Amino acid sequence: MRRLPAAGWPPDVSRIVVGRAIRGFADGFVSVLLAQYLTGLGFSPARVGAIVTGTLIGSAVLTLSFGLTAHRTSLRTLLLGACLLMAATGLGFATVVWFWPLLVVAVVGTLNPSAGDVSVFLPTEQAYVAGEVAAPDRPRLFAVYNLAAIFTAAFGALASGAPEVLAHREGWDVTTAQRSGFVLYALLALVIFVLYRHLTVGGAPPPAADGQRARRRVLHTSRRTVLELAALFSLDSAGSGFVVTSLLVLWLHLRFDLSAATTGAVFFAAGLLGACSQALAPRLARRIGLIRTMAYTHIPANCLLVLAAFAPSGGVAIALLLARALFAQMDVPARQAFVMAVVPPDERAAAASVTNVPRSLASALTPLLAGVLLERTTFGWPLVIAGLTKVTYDLTLLGLYHDVPEQEGARRGQSSPAPSASPSP
Repeated sequence: MRRLPAAGWPPDVSRIVVGRAIRGFADGFVSVLLAQYLTGLGFSPARVGAIVTGTLIGSAVLTLSFGLTAHRTSLRTLLLGACLLMAATGLGFATVVWFWPLLVVAVVGTLNPSAGDVSVFLPTEQAYVAGEVAAPDRPRLFAVYNLAAIFTAAFGALASGAPEVLAHREGWDVTTAQRSGFVLYALLALVIFVLYRHLTVGGAPPPAADGQRARRRVLHTSRRTVLELAALFSLDSAGSGFVVTSLLVLWLHLRFDLSAATTGAVFFAAGLLGACSQALAPRLARRIGLIRTMAYTHIPANCLLVLAAFAPSGGVAIALLLARALFAQMDVPARQAFVMAVVPPDERAAAASVTNVPRSLASALTPLLAGVLLERTTFGWPLVIAGLTKVTYDLTLLGLYHDVPEQEGARRGQSSPAPSASPSP
């Protein structure tokens, strides 16, 4: 472990950040394209919600399996395997047009309908880079890691309208043109594979400790803290599942008849605003602490989400969603840094997995319900339910963890040092 260099990044950290940026573009592109493409295939809102749910369930299972084997397996090997699965997922969505087979591809694949942090890659990447830098540098590292994806996801969302524009200009079938976006997704997976082949073989246990680690149970010292955080994060993600990008696109289309190009521009702007919020997170965390940063920025974002449901026009709804984006992502690097701070190094991959898997499962349960609600009414009930659920999470997290030390082995009931006690990068 080393302090983050002022003039640059360790080579492996740079590779992970670049890979995250490429994947961010791919996720941003397909997350906006997905609902419109599936609608073009003739799927109902409920079936669109079911496929979104399938992608999230698949991510949960894969993330858990990766995290629970990471203490015995090279993180590099896991990342390369994920790249190959990502390529297969893109080809599956590009070639399969029937609902039930496509649902299977969604469940076993890596498609990310939120353009956010629901992905099999994330726990493995987070554990990898956390081992490269010292604890005080991690909020800044995770902010840059997330910013790379947010910026490129914004451009991916903007580019998602290109197939429709080209189809209208050239006289092509729109759905056929949109299918090419999933081929691009597969090709970008192969680019990331080539990049990650140059990673050092990180994450494998030292040879002398192999037997001991194989016999030891996962999360043997941080189990209580990790499970508590996993339960809280699950509540937040249950709310997020109502408003993943694909479903917000569907709601804007059904409620205000927004085109693919318009929604692509909206989520491009939202991505840029989200990036600005994450850039501020490390500085705020040094002043008030990681938990307060998470709660104090998340609450206004969720109130804006509820207000958007009552918007009288598409312009007002877009304005509220963009205002929400300015606050909604500020908690992400703080959350990632907190989890990495309170567990020992050899449990980080498992901790990242266990805190992400329940989040994925919880978020997988609600898109189908959101789709059913949107099939019955175009009013933004999913936005209302999401906002209220997430505010409940914020208040509970703040009440339970506001005084927990941001250090290895920390748990509720311990006194916490002042947030400024941690050295700044």
